[in-house]
Amino acid sequence: MAALPLVVGGFTVFAGLGCFYHSSIRRYFAGGVCTSPARLDGKTVIITGANTGIGKETARDLAKRGARVIFACRDLDKAEAAAAEIYAGSPNKNVVVRKLDLASTVSIHEFAARINKEESAIHIVINNAGVMLCPYWKTENGFEMQFGVNHLGHFLLTYLLLDLLKRSAPARIINVSSLAHKWGKINFDDLQSEKSYRSGRAYCQSKLANVLFTRELARRLQDTNVTVNAVHPGSVHTELGRHLHFLLPAGIFFSPFLKTATQGAQTSIHCAVAAELKDVSGVYFSDCAPSAVGDCANDQQAASRLWDVSCQLLGIHWD
Repeated sequence: MAALPLVVGGFTVFAGLGCFYHSSIRRYFAGGVCTSPARLDGKTVIITGANTGIGKETARDLAKRGARVIFACRDLDKAEAAAAEIYAGSPNKNVVVRKLDLASTVSIHEFAARINKEESAIHIVINNAGVMLCPYWKTENGFEMQFGVNHLGHFLLTYLLLDLLKRSAPARIINVSSLAHKWGKINFDDLQSEKSYRSGRAYCQSKLANVLFTRELARRLQDTNVTVNAVHPGSVHTELGRHLHFLLPAGIFFSPFLKTATQGAQTSIHCAVAAELKDVSGVYFSDCAPSAVGDCANDQQAASRLWDVSCQLLGIHWD
């Protein structure tokens, strides 16, 4: 909705009615806000995809809380620019950038090897990066891009960092999923969508995989003092929708109902810092509160099978 020009006191001004309208609706749909005052001094955090969107805003918040924040990003130029912005706006200067391409298992292994060598402890890993509704692309290893990046890439990264997380306990893992998981189904007969590809169906499958991974990992991490939870950030206006050109007209209409990146980051931040969640694991959060998952996300048999298939695809043995 455009701002309306008004004449006030002989001056033509833009009253900003449209902006007021948009911001008022956006505040209404903002959802939960992390109210925890927790500090993270002496803690180290890894955030994938921290150069933009909710990852960047999550990094900004955790840096202000005193954490050492590691940007794990594919585009180093964008990551350096985002890190410099956060560095400039925070008294905490311990913000660093490391190369990570989740579409390449080689890159994931290289990143994890460097982290395990350079870092004495990792206390929080936020698996935030994602691909949404892209054309039919494959990763470097031949995986369908959305399943490969959103699920398999973070599955492998977590596996490679888990020993360090256990040694750093108490530690937390946050997997950024989506409400879209409720419309997902794990197609074990065509995980890479080679027989038939629909971008929306593949996206929902990858987000369901995030929740099933969280469920199974939480079961396996009992008594380790490492927790893992999944989050739905809400409908957020970020670069994640860059492939949605055909929805641009609808996007303009619905934009007031979308969260800002800062609002979308709140649930990730909450799960990373809230003291009351120190022993909470295997839970799906939305608007900074536990939320019900879709029926398919409660399928323990599917969770166990997805775990085994993921290990086979990645060539790893994860007890």
